[in-house]
Amino acid sequence: MPQTRAVDAVVFDYGGVLTTPLSSATGSWLRADGIDPDGFSALMQSWLGRDAEPGNPIHLLETGELDVPEFERRFAARLVATNGEPVRAEGVLGRLFAGMKPSDEMTRLLRDLRQVGVRTGLLSNSWGNDYPHDLLAELCEVVVISGDVGLRKPDEPIYRLLLERLALPAERVVFVDDFTANVRTAQRLGMHGIKHVDPASTRAALADLLGVAL
Repeated sequence: MPQTRAVDAVVFDYGGVLTTPLSSATGSWLRADGIDPDGFSALMQSWLGRDAEPGNPIHLLETGELDVPEFERRFAARLVATNGEPVRAEGVLGRLFAGMKPSDEMTRLLRDLRQVGVRTGLLSNSWGNDYPHDLLAELCEVVVISGDVGLRKPDEPIYRLLLERLALPAERVVFVDDFTANVRTAQRLGMHGIKHVDPASTRAALADLLGVAL
């Protein structure tokens, strides 16, 4: 009898997973804008860490409740420049993400998955990003972006919406993300979870799980 595949669909995060590493883009921006990296790390921990206050500016930006210009004002006001000058708020998110590009290796992986009959999708928290919609339309059958649906990871409702749009039970779906908390929610709901570190290890993990050569 033919071997039955464990899952039907693989869903990916965008920034830091389907793109070049976020750390590279962030590092370039910190240097170009002269931002104190320790202060930036502390701010990200307070807004995105395990004990982050609900409804903070990042949460509101991701759900579309806070527009980009207002977020940039609040964000820049909390950043510390190494020269002691105020950080220019206008366009700060564009400068932060300027070095983040679609990953050629991950684009090939999605195409290879589709070639072997695996459905693919996207589940992404948006920071007002300009997504490559034409490329995503080619690569992903289902696209769920937080700002479009008013929900965000790692809260369970956005995963449930994803499963509803895929019309699949959780156990037939793999979720790939570079944030542990996001992967854990997927696993708690019964999905397979893969913590993304780099394209090669994610490809190997998917090949093993799917039982196919990728």
